[in-house]
Amino acid sequence: MDINNTVALINTSTTWSTQIAFIMITSNIFAISIGRYAIQVRNLGPSMPIAGLEGFGLTELLATTSLGHIIGAGIILGLRNTGVLS
Repeated sequence: MDINNTVALINTSTTWSTQIAFIMITSNIFAISIGRYAIQVRNLGPSMPIAGLEGFGLTELLATTSLGHIIGAGIILGLRNTGVLS
């Protein structure tokens, strides 16, 4: 098998759509809601008293949204490979 054919099979371009945005936003909200109750030692950094997240600091927000992006990327890649997302 030629290397150019292999690269052509592996390289699939992805386009951003509203479905992907909805999946990523939902994954981040899900991760933030889990982190709100699962993180035991909170408020180590600057606090963000918005949207009912009192005592939920910047470090907690960055950690939970990072987890949300990992979950969202997994969902998007899984749905792409099964053919649900185009």
